[in-house]
This record gives sequence, C-alpha cells and structure tokens, in this order.
Amino acid sequence: MSVEEIRRLIEEMNLRVPKDYQKMDVEQLSRELREAMQFEQTTFQRIDDLEKNGVEQDLANYAKMICKNTAGREISEIQEIYFKKLDYEYLNSN
Repeated sequence: MSVEEIRRLIEEMNLRVPKDYQKMDVEQLSRELREAMQFEQTTFQRIDDLEKNGVEQDLANYAKMICKNTAGREISEIQEIYFKKLDYEYLNSN
C-alpha cells in the first residue's frame, strides 16, 4: 500500500506542467513561487508520513530526491524570472 502511495506521489511530481513564467507579472510570479514552495513542503511531509508508516527507506529517499529536483528546478526557474522582473520593473535596470 505504501509503495503505491509513493508511486502516486512521484507521478504527481512528474506530471506538474511547466507554465510560461515569462508572460506573468510580478504578482503572478509571487503567487506561483508560493504555490511551488508549498507543493514541495506538502510533498515532503507526505513522504515523511509514509516513512513513519513503514515504507522502505530507499523508496522514501528516492521520492525525496525526485521531489527536491523537480520542485527545486521549478522554484529556481520562477525565482530567476521573478528577480529579473522585480529588477526591471522596480529598479529600472536593464
């Protein structure tokens, strides 16, 4: 049962659809960043709960690695664009 839950979590992480962050304004990017960070935190919590319920350690570590890489990549992409837009819109830099 726990193995199936980990599999679903991994699938959920892999199915996150990338968005066109370049077309978003600063407020939208801020919201997207918050949502991506919340998704990462929630997913890690779900994995930790499964670990406490006896899921194999290797499987839990694999799921954590995927979560860290997937969410980290998304968060980094949003942050990069967010900071560039903040710089451009509020500091008038090019």
